[in-house]
Amino acid sequence: MDIRKKTEFVICVANEGYDDLEVWKLYRVLPDAKAAQVGCLRVIDESGEDYLYPEDRFVTVDFPENVCARLLAVPAKDLA
Repeated sequence: MDIRKKTEFVICVANEGYDDLEVWKLYRVLPDAKAAQVGCLRVIDESGEDYLYPEDRFVTVDFPENVCARLLAVPAKDLA
């Protein structure tokens, strides 16, 4: 599955060179076509701000629809 298509949540699996990422943490993804063109994802960090990171630092997480709805109801900065 292409990580850039219809992704709402990812888990960080590697943070080398990106100390602001936490391994095994769940991140919300924002759609960003330009970022996808260069192999990046736009994710929301603990501050509630969004930043670009290489997509190879993450794996997609597929949750049931009811779980996604509950996660989307939580402010992104509180997903930790």
